[in-house]
Amino acid sequence: MPEGDTVLNHARALQKALAGKAIVKSDFRVPALATTDLGGWTVSESAVRGKHLLLRLRPPAGSTHADQTLHSHLRMDGTWRTFRPGERWSGRPAHTIRVVLSFSDVVAVGFHLHELALVPTANESELVGFLGPDLLGPDWDAAEAVRRLRTQPDRSIAEALLDQRNLAGIGNLYKSEVLFLRGIWPWRPVSDVDDLEALVRLAQRLLKSNVGRWTQVTTGSLRKGEETWVYGRMGRSCRRCGTLIRKQEQGERVTFWCPRCQPEPTARPD
Repeated sequence: MPEGDTVLNHARALQKALAGKAIVKSDFRVPALATTDLGGWTVSESAVRGKHLLLRLRPPAGSTHADQTLHSHLRMDGTWRTFRPGERWSGRPAHTIRVVLSFSDVVAVGFHLHELALVPTANESELVGFLGPDLLGPDWDAAEAVRRLRTQPDRSIAEALLDQRNLAGIGNLYKSEVLFLRGIWPWRPVSDVDDLEALVRLAQRLLKSNVGRWTQVTTGSLRKGEETWVYGRMGRSCRRCGTLIRKQEQGERVTFWCPRCQPEPTARPD
């Protein structure tokens, strides 16, 4: 699931494979960039902001162009992969390829990329400036994340956690898992959640624990089928109490939860 930790892993992999290398040929397969030619440009850095991947580029020597950033968002199904020249681009259907960057010794292929754009590096804030504190970034600030969450007190906590304007990097997996671990009913209003700071700090620890590996684990077990508490486990027994895990649409996403470990609050007396 491409959430903050996965995107950071992608950025680090691209940094290792591409940084300091000049692009020999580029092939964009999206209408807005179809005629763009990045031949001669050099990758200076592969960075990440929340769930946004930023490939920063330097122009060829003698060019009057400003530095550019190739921005991409992985959403639910996007990925960047690298191959040796001549190697078959395996793993995803060819029709999902959105960009190919060819170097002398490596080829970087972006599959199912979303919001693909090329902007001056100086203008990156136009694309990512709205984001809240990055759970895996140097700007992480739990108190600021809590302040932002509290600006919409009547909103459900699950939807508020997914709003990247509050804190950047959480997706559906970590949303479901952190609420289970804190015993919070996903539809509880933000104003009724006890200790929001403990909640966001736990989310930050979960994401950080998975940086550097592609398997996302919240239970502590890397064994197949044991990686999560509730996410992806609808109809299976809760690991804590044995109650069947439920799944339901919430906003534009789905939520997994245990109705016993995360009980709906009883009505308050007048």
